[in-house]
Amino acid sequence: MIDHNDSRPQSDRDDASLDEARLRQQAIGVKLRQMFDQVVNEPVPDDFLDILRRADERKGGA
Repeated sequence: MIDHNDSRPQSDRDDASLDEARLRQQAIGVKLRQMFDQVVNEPVPDDFLDILRRADERKGGA
């Protein structure tokens, strides 16, 4: 939102807006990395491993 009562020069307001955007992007990046790490560290379900195992057996036997 633009604050028309801000007495700072336009370039300073633009710099502040850019800094805020960078901080938001950085925070989003940190959160995404945390979520990705959680997913990567989850165990693979046994049912899924069984499906992969059967697919490998079919592939090897063909």
